[in-house]
Amino acid sequence: MPAVLVTGAASGIGQAIAERLVAAGTCVALVDRDALRLAEVSAALRTAGGTAVPILADVSDAAGAEAAVGRAARELGGLNGLITSAGIFDPGDLAPLADVTLETFTRVLGINLTGTFLFAKYALPHLLQARAAGGGAAIVTVASTAGLRGHGYGAGYTASKGGVVALTRLLAFQYGEQGVRANCVCPGLTDTPMTGGAYRDPAAAAAVTRGVPLRRIAQPAEIAALACFLVGDGASYVTGQIIAADGGATVM
Repeated sequence: MPAVLVTGAASGIGQAIAERLVAAGTCVALVDRDALRLAEVSAALRTAGGTAVPILADVSDAAGAEAAVGRAARELGGLNGLITSAGIFDPGDLAPLADVTLETFTRVLGINLTGTFLFAKYALPHLLQARAAGGGAAIVTVASTAGLRGHGYGAGYTASKGGVVALTRLLAFQYGEQGVRANCVCPGLTDTPMTGGAYRDPAAAAAVTRGVPLRRIAQPAEIAALACFLVGDGASYVTGQIIAADGGATVM
């Protein structure tokens, strides 16, 4: 069975990705820094009959990232895929750029961008090994429509997600000849713990969805469906693509 490591797997989009992968028979390593949620989600997946390895780690820590990838590869017998879903939005990032502290900016970059770099860096040797053995090998990054157009807020968030987009293109170019694919999913408005339920208020939802042709907020499972397609063999000739899952918002 294929084996995939998912970061940020204890909630939101990452959890939905892990659940969908396990339902399809994929062995999954779940990486997160929330020990309680990580234990709950992985236990539920195992109870459902899946192979789910919980790994507690801070994605922005290099030693922790390397150890997490190594453990995942050992316990799953290798890696065919990596999905980097871990990400944050710091409330301090809502200020105009001149008022955003360096601490806030670098913290957001550390998790959203550096974390993506670190897990790709340490997963690549395992992915290359899987490809050499005739298996699939793919990286799916999770960015945001903030990395595709100006949102008017979030200096650190916007910069980090734009960096993830560019980094994904680089990965596709550098490792395509060796058979490793890399694609990026850019969610639009999505109801996750990171948004704190802000879109569940009908008035708030109506206001923000005026700029969304489908006129609704996405659910994590909808983003997960795209990410899981891209990491699987069904997308074997898809690489270097930056795909907005945003209800059409970026066309307006």
